[in-house]
Amino acid sequence: MGDEIETSAEAAEAAALPRRHEVHADPNVEPCKDVPEAVAKTPVAQKSPAEWAYERLILYIQNFEEQLDNEHEVAMGFTGGDAGVLRIEGMGFFDPDMVTFYGTDSSGIKTQLVQHVSQLSVMLRALPKQVERDQPNRIGFRLAADLGKVGN
Repeated sequence: MGDEIETSAEAAEAAALPRRHEVHADPNVEPCKDVPEAVAKTPVAQKSPAEWAYERLILYIQNFEEQLDNEHEVAMGFTGGDAGVLRIEGMGFFDPDMVTFYGTDSSGIKTQLVQHVSQLSVMLRALPKQVERDQPNRIGFRLAADLGKVGN
C-alpha cells in the first residue's frame, strides 16, 4: 500500500518544482542538499531565466564553500574568453536574462562580469584566502541567506 495516487494538480505541481541530484566517485564527498524552501516555493515556470540561474549558482557556490578549509575561498573561472579568475565578492541578476558577478581578479583589480544566462558557464575554484584576512570570505552563505528576500 505504499503507492499513492496523485491528482493531476499534484502531478503538475511536482513537475514544476525544482529537483537536484548528483553522484560523486568519492563516497566522502557530500552531495548537494535538497533544494531549500526559499528556492522551491516558487515554481520554475514563474521565475525568469536570470533568477533561476542566480538561485542555482548560489546553491552550487555554498556547497563548494562547505568543502573548503579555512585557507581557501571560492573563485570563478570563466570559459570562452580572457576573463580569467574572479574572487567572488557579490552576485546578482537583472530580469529577465542577465546575471552579474562582482569581485576582484588575480591582480586584485575590482571586477564585474555581466553575462547573459544563455552564455553562462562557470568553473568554481578554490583560491588561497587573502593574507590580510583572519577568516576566509564565505559569500555563498550570505547569498543563500538572501534567497528568501528576492522578489519580496
